[in-house]
Amino acid sequence: MVEEANAVLFTFGSYRLGVHGPGADIDTLCVGPSYVNREEDFFIVLHEILAQTEDVTELQPVPDAHVPVMKFKFHGISIDLLYASVSLLVVPADLDISQGSVLYEVDEATVRSLNGCRVADQILRLVPNIENFRTALRCLKYWAKRRGVYSNVTGFLGGVNWALLVARVCQLYPNAVPSMLVSRFFRVFTQWRWPNPVMLCSIEEDELGFPIWDPRKNPRDKCHHMPIITPAYPCMNSSYNVSTSTLRVMMEQFQFGNKVCQEIEMNKASWSALFEPFQFFEAYKNYLQVDIIAEDDEDLRLWKGWVESRLRQLTLKIERDTYGMLQCHPYPHEYADPSRQCAHCAFFMGLSRKEGVKIQEGQQFDIRGTVDEFRHEINLYMFWKPGMELAVSHVRRKQIPAYVFPEGYKRPRPSRHVNHQQQSNKNDADDGTASRSPDSQLKRKQDSAGTDDAEPVRSAKRSSVSPAHPKSSSPQSRNVDENTCNGQIKRSSSDASGGSQASPHASERSPDPAASSPSCTTMGAVCSGDATSKHGIPLVENCTTPTVAVCTTLKRVAEKVVSELVVSERLGSTNSAELLESMEKDVLAETVHFGGNGVAQGGLPEELEPNHRIEVVS
Repeated sequence: MVEEANAVLFTFGSYRLGVHGPGADIDTLCVGPSYVNREEDFFIVLHEILAQTEDVTELQPVPDAHVPVMKFKFHGISIDLLYASVSLLVVPADLDISQGSVLYEVDEATVRSLNGCRVADQILRLVPNIENFRTALRCLKYWAKRRGVYSNVTGFLGGVNWALLVARVCQLYPNAVPSMLVSRFFRVFTQWRWPNPVMLCSIEEDELGFPIWDPRKNPRDKCHHMPIITPAYPCMNSSYNVSTSTLRVMMEQFQFGNKVCQEIEMNKASWSALFEPFQFFEAYKNYLQVDIIAEDDEDLRLWKGWVESRLRQLTLKIERDTYGMLQCHPYPHEYADPSRQCAHCAFFMGLSRKEGVKIQEGQQFDIRGTVDEFRHEINLYMFWKPGMELAVSHVRRKQIPAYVFPEGYKRPRPSRHVNHQQQSNKNDADDGTASRSPDSQLKRKQDSAGTDDAEPVRSAKRSSVSPAHPKSSSPQSRNVDENTCNGQIKRSSSDASGGSQASPHASERSPDPAASSPSCTTMGAVCSGDATSKHGIPLVENCTTPTVAVCTTLKRVAEKVVSELVVSERLGSTNSAELLESMEKDVLAETVHFGGNGVAQGGLPEELEPNHRIEVVS
């Protein structure tokens, strides 16, 4: 048996689907026999072997993840290695893991590890044209990264989610060229009735008894905002990380993409307009800045990975404690201040009031207790070391640090592109309203100038939303002068009892909870140095309209990337609308209505269902 012992490697993710690019990691699954386990043989024995290999760097085991993984770089190439122990004494070299028999007598962690490969294989089986699928998926992944909605860890969509969405569009339009698939992608998902699920095939039930996605039986499944179901048994929701705020952001970006594609079809815009980067730091007036600091680059890599994995919880906590009235937009890009001596990086979150909700004028949000709870959970990191620090602060748009902008400076803000104007009206106001009348704009301008004529009667005290919170900051920390918050990055710490449970260094971190809480963090990321604003996000002055500037080089790069999409120049012709209408009639297929397990596929409006032949609405 020892001589016959072996293991088989499989790839999945973007590499298996054929849409990987430079710098992408390779998702790899190692399938071993039943007597080789994950806890000891994989995470201890194999880890020691890899640690002694010169070509392996940045080795990081993550045994407690939802899908246990070993991350490292081999010859500079990022590898995510999973392990699955199947109920076989000898693993055949031609093992077909798409067969249900590989799931016999295995635990749920092994099922989740095997699911990546099984899902990738099923996607390639279910799409009508693999090459068109790959081209469209490459395009939309690039678009998602440019628009800041490509990140599973922060609550957006990851690689498998985008692959499933594109595969569904390919099923709806099996004869479409990639350029039409991209256009129809935005048309379909701007009208999708979430939370109806996106499914490539029927949900399978099996006698093995593993839990599957079924909101009729599982109450937790009813809370999913954007269910995208994997096609391999056991069927799961691959997008459970999506929150109310991130779904709102993605729907806005889908609407932007749909509008640009309509202009392309009418020969009013070029493909490069679709790939204009989202101007995140010009879209909101208020932001949370999360600064992560460590002694060296290795500690920062570990500390940053932990904090980034918990940022989604901060979004959920803010939604919870403000009853959904304060919406967050986490931006999945990290920034570093080159002027700092220590290892540093920062993440940002845009803040805006929820649209359509009547709020008393001047009402603000007190999220100090929310941020304190988040900091407390972050400081429970088991591998905390001295020097690992976290600071959360509130900054206004005019206070955004210069290092987040290209070339280290802030660009001027002339009029924005017409395609961004509607989005600017939604997000640019700090109170979350979509638009204001000329009178209210004038009134706001007078207020910012310091005049009181526009409001002869106004209460001196602003109302605030201050939910009761078990972990709110202490009175001592709340009385700290708020004017000292701006620009400060101070060490955060949990209370003494919480820290002692998490790490042997906890006593070093938090000798005195009241004294160790810096003002810029205990104010819950709402302290900005404005003496008139002590309990929330202050109303700031009206700013000029932001810009969307795309340099000539960027346009050329974007046009080059999408050059393979434009298979036919008919989209740019003067009669493109008529041509698209005739092409649409050709590609709509009389396919089955995918659904199963009693779960209807009714997310697609009737006029876009494949079994309804109707005229195209351009």
